[in-house]
Amino acid sequence: MDFAYSPKVEALRSQLRAFMDQHVVPQVPAWEHAVAAGDYPPPWLRPLQDQARAAGLWNLFLPGLAEDEPGTRLSNLDYAPLAEIMGRVPWASEVFNCSAPDTGNMELLHLFATPAQRARWLNPLLAGEIRSCFAMTEPEVASSDATNISTRIERDGDALVITGRKWFITGAADPRCRVAIVMGVSEPAAEAHARHSMVLVPMDSPGLTVVRNLPIMHHTAPEGHCELRFEGVRVPAANLLGEAGRGFALAQARLGPGRIHHCMRSIGQCELALELMVKRASERSAFGRKLAEHGTVGEWIALSRIEIDQARLLVLRAAWLIDREGNRAARDQVAMIKVVVPRLQTTVLDRAMQVFGAMGLTGDTPLAFLWSWGRALRFIDGPDEVHLRLLARHELKRQAAAGGDPSRYCVPPEPAR
Repeated sequence: MDFAYSPKVEALRSQLRAFMDQHVVPQVPAWEHAVAAGDYPPPWLRPLQDQARAAGLWNLFLPGLAEDEPGTRLSNLDYAPLAEIMGRVPWASEVFNCSAPDTGNMELLHLFATPAQRARWLNPLLAGEIRSCFAMTEPEVASSDATNISTRIERDGDALVITGRKWFITGAADPRCRVAIVMGVSEPAAEAHARHSMVLVPMDSPGLTVVRNLPIMHHTAPEGHCELRFEGVRVPAANLLGEAGRGFALAQARLGPGRIHHCMRSIGQCELALELMVKRASERSAFGRKLAEHGTVGEWIALSRIEIDQARLLVLRAAWLIDREGNRAARDQVAMIKVVVPRLQTTVLDRAMQVFGAMGLTGDTPLAFLWSWGRALRFIDGPDEVHLRLLARHELKRQAAAGGDPSRYCVPPEPAR
């Protein structure tokens, strides 16, 4: 395994960093003011996207991107360090048309859409003309076990009728959101993992209501993490994505790369937190010394550097394995990073907030928001406990299949005399 970045990726990293420094970071105050004023999306966002596309920094996340489609085709391993750079500003990925949930939805459409579905939904998404959402989790059931998902998708002649509730649906409050990919039960008599299907539902469909935009840790995102209600929503049967009963297979195709993206953006946020912590600790004094000269703070800085680098290598290995052998072969590594990285984020951000003191609790720095997002990531794409359960089960099977007796390495007690 060689995780050195290729010359092509190094060039893209330099180009992306320069674009972020020159065009994105200076707009951070303007973004905050626009969102606070309800001016979302800000009017200057689309021109910024046009600049990024003209610079070749567009649709960088899609390994299967065709030659005639807009963007730059990169492997998961190549894209990972770019996601880290974008992650330093939470909304920056949108500038490059690389933001969730659109990335995962574009991957699904790229793999499974019919020509008509591609023309209506995929092409505008690739062009950044519309946005989308992915409606899977539900309030009435424990969606950590996705077999519990109960929204119904019923055939009625040439139509599909959707009834149910979804929540924490990212992007559904965005005025540019035009379509939801909805997962629900279409084959109730089938075995547990063959009951569900995915359907493309236009957001202006009669019977589809955005009930509310749910705050996360008292932070309300302008794009929304919404509750949706589907009351007999009718769409053409041609809106079925892929095959009926294959919803779980489609979800797995979507989740692996998406978790890589989430984790690398988080690592970028941890790097920013560490940089802010170091600067604050180098400038601020307490009890006659710079904060960095106090042993506890120095230890926090050192541990943060160790833990960030460890997590990055683990994520890069997962990306490398997906590229080489596919999502299924990398499922344990992906489960590992989904546990490790959000915990890393809350740990590093907590240290940085402590170094900043009360200021770290305010909106004057990005630290409080980034801490809350790290906490949310312990649920997004599956809670820690689900990933740990998977890893434990696989480890038990591996060791049982390998045989051997590790107790041979133990020293038995001497027999009683």
